[in-house]
Amino acid sequence: MRKEAALPLAPAVNDQTYGYWEGTKIGELRLQTCGQCGSQWFPEAPVCPKCLSPDVEWKAVSGHGRLWSWIVMHQKAFPSYRDEGPYLCAFIQLDEGPLMISTLVDPPAELQCDLPVRVEFVDLDEDRAAPVFRVEP
Repeated sequence: MRKEAALPLAPAVNDQTYGYWEGTKIGELRLQTCGQCGSQWFPEAPVCPKCLSPDVEWKAVSGHGRLWSWIVMHQKAFPSYRDEGPYLCAFIQLDEGPLMISTLVDPPAELQCDLPVRVEFVDLDEDRAAPVFRVEP
């Protein structure tokens, strides 16, 4: 599912994050993966956090996970969010292991930890899309 984003704040695309953002534009959630030990992590790092190998690449992952925790933000912490809110900030434990911070689209009225979720993307601009998550039925 692609929609226009209501997410006004996003990091810039740079050499280290290009593979991640490239994946979002084609509907792939990507994690950095170590060519030596196979570890996967998020956010990006110049070397593997487990074995310190510089042999890293972005690889597509399942896009499935579980709701680990969440908060509802009422504060307008950034000027770009002055027209947003309250909004849901979700901590997603990906099936591959790493945690991501995102949001839930169309969340159920009653949230609980460990709900299964899957990734979707909303366009931010012509170069990138934001991963958001939806509770799986």
